[in-house]
Amino acid sequence: MPPSHSHSHGPDPDAPPPGPEAVRLRRRAVWLMLLLLVPVGLATVIGLLVMWPGGEPTRAEQVAATYLPPGTTYPDGRVVSVEEFDCGDPGRPATCARAVVEILDGDGTGDYQQIDLDAVVVANGVEEGDTLVLTRDVGAEGGATYVFYDFARGTPMLTLAVAFAVVVGLVARLRGLASLLGLAIAFFVLLKFVLPGLLGDSSPVLVTLVGSSAIMFVVLYLAHGFSARTTTALVGTLFGLTLVAVLGSLAVATARLTGLTSEETNTLNTYDPTLDFSGLVLAGVVVAGLGVLNDVTITQASAVWQLHEVDRAMTWRELYDRGMAVGRDHIASTVYTIVFAYAGASLPLLLLFELYDQPWDVVVTSSGLGEEVIRTMVGAIALVLAVPVTTAVGAFFAKAAEGSAGAATERRMTALRTRFAR
Repeated sequence: MPPSHSHSHGPDPDAPPPGPEAVRLRRRAVWLMLLLLVPVGLATVIGLLVMWPGGEPTRAEQVAATYLPPGTTYPDGRVVSVEEFDCGDPGRPATCARAVVEILDGDGTGDYQQIDLDAVVVANGVEEGDTLVLTRDVGAEGGATYVFYDFARGTPMLTLAVAFAVVVGLVARLRGLASLLGLAIAFFVLLKFVLPGLLGDSSPVLVTLVGSSAIMFVVLYLAHGFSARTTTALVGTLFGLTLVAVLGSLAVATARLTGLTSEETNTLNTYDPTLDFSGLVLAGVVVAGLGVLNDVTITQASAVWQLHEVDRAMTWRELYDRGMAVGRDHIASTVYTIVFAYAGASLPLLLLFELYDQPWDVVVTSSGLGEEVIRTMVGAIALVLAVPVTTAVGAFFAKAAEGSAGAATERRMTALRTRFAR
């Protein structure tokens, strides 16, 4: 059997290749699971086609465009000189600066402009030779004006991205590069379908579910290959996403979460107050759970199929129990992961509440922190329940394929015995 063929059905490209009987059983299990996944896949494709955003700008995009002067560009500028000065109030010292920069691109390339830098920018360090991102407003009186917009971070970010791709390629080889391709496709779906859909008139929950389903179909099969293990994990992941949507809808409605708890959402509300901000809360929960669900379901599917191939005499119940022994350990560690991930993302909010003189129960149930708590709980519940479901699916289809194969073998043996008896 060619190695590439065995890799497509094995749990790991570096693991010993499975025997012919194991490959045959896996194929049969995949066909059985496809009876469930094909309708879901077709529904996902139809959802993408029906809800794919058109070329017309949304209401929020139209309003946002009015806040930016027409013709505004973002050229880079190299700092030629920096002159600091005191800009603080009595008792609150602060240092601002005036910088002369050379415009590096755009219509004003080669020009020298003076820009003002506030205390926050100066505190982060501005030196001669640094590159800054500027805004160029051509509509101002007296000609184009330049204002500091941000620090240029292209070089360090590109360096880290290349280092990440190289490390993944060296360690995980072709499978790692395939996962990077899947990641690129996932971001394409997010940027071209999910985000524009959330700004449109479609249901945020439906848009996010369709987009997440499409991402999981592509990412899982690209990263892990078309195999029984991957197909089992996909079934468990889709169950987890659906559960997040259902539980999240109930939690958001019951807790009356408005979604207007951050500067970003309040800005969106300014652009388009008709947006479903409660739905955006739920959409964020679904997207945040994609990676963790994928990790958990792949682990469980791999454990079940490995156990099945080691001892095919195990019953469905034994496969499930032994798989859950692995799953419980994984749940214990992953729950910490998801809780601390949300806590880290909302750390500035937690610091603000630390400063407020309010009872702890008022703080925890407030709109801002309550939203994060409900996100965490919904994601964690779906994550935990995805483990037994994935384990049960893997054990069921492993034994179902074995039963189908055994029945087919028995029919062939019966036919041979009948022929020889004649």
